[in-house]
Amino acid sequence: MANKSHYRVIILGSGAAGLTAAIYAARANLEPLVVEGCQPGGQLTITTDVENYPGFAKGIMGPDLMEEFKRQAVRFGTETIFGEVTSVNLKQPPFQIVAGKENLICDSLIVATGATAKLLGLESEAKLMGHGVSACATCDGFFFKDKKLVVVGGGDTAMEEATFLTKFASDVNVVHRRDTLRASKIMQDRAVKNPKISFIWDSVVDKVYGDPKAGGVTGVRLKNLKTGETQDFKTDGLFVAIGHEPNTKLFVGQLDLDPAGYILTHDGTKTNVLGVFACGDVQDHVYRQAVTAAGTGCMAAIDAERFLESQAH
Repeated sequence: MANKSHYRVIILGSGAAGLTAAIYAARANLEPLVVEGCQPGGQLTITTDVENYPGFAKGIMGPDLMEEFKRQAVRFGTETIFGEVTSVNLKQPPFQIVAGKENLICDSLIVATGATAKLLGLESEAKLMGHGVSACATCDGFFFKDKKLVVVGGGDTAMEEATFLTKFASDVNVVHRRDTLRASKIMQDRAVKNPKISFIWDSVVDKVYGDPKAGGVTGVRLKNLKTGETQDFKTDGLFVAIGHEPNTKLFVGQLDLDPAGYILTHDGTKTNVLGVFACGDVQDHVYRQAVTAAGTGCMAAIDAERFLESQAH
């Protein structure tokens, strides 16, 4: 339960962006409240090993890294509540937020609700997530040196991930439900010319084989959509690259969004509503890394602090 109902800053989201914003806001004596959302810790909690976050030479588990972020934020006076925001009113400050049974108001709002990787929705995929199934090649590609991989998707994301994975994997098989790619010409050409990439057309993955406790993914079952036939296909890893969805449903009609639903920001992290800032994957569909999310989280806290300072005079 929240300690009070009126805050100077409320931060929505508890991933790398939200918790970094909290650390900076708390150190500026703004006593922020973080509403953790339905997935506390954000996308990093479904990543097992994080090896590219600076300062952890030996790597760190995703959930452990987020726990460190949270401890640091709380140490400086951040308050956190578990739960999901069900409505926001951003017409004028103070902004109104409903989170679970709590009615909250704030003078400034930082939106760090992130994006959710679209997944195939298979039970076997969920069971092996972080154990050979991944939705981020730049996060996990390194663990698949000289391994055989499958990438699902046909857009720019899939081509980019497949091309990136060839730096490590022995071969990459792109599985696509149609017989032509949706990706831009330049991305298609790059993938098609890469000797390590091959394509399996008109097909979907309908099962992932393997054991999370014993080496992870061992293969997938492929189903041909034209013939209905299935075949087992050996692979050491499955990368799902069918896009991301920003968590912005709450803000439709209140904040300016791009056609894909990401929050549009200008001059750092400012949105079209004075006093509302956005950071992390909810406004970044290009880089999507923990370190870039943390960087924009820092920017949002500084922007919010300056905004509040300007209102005080």
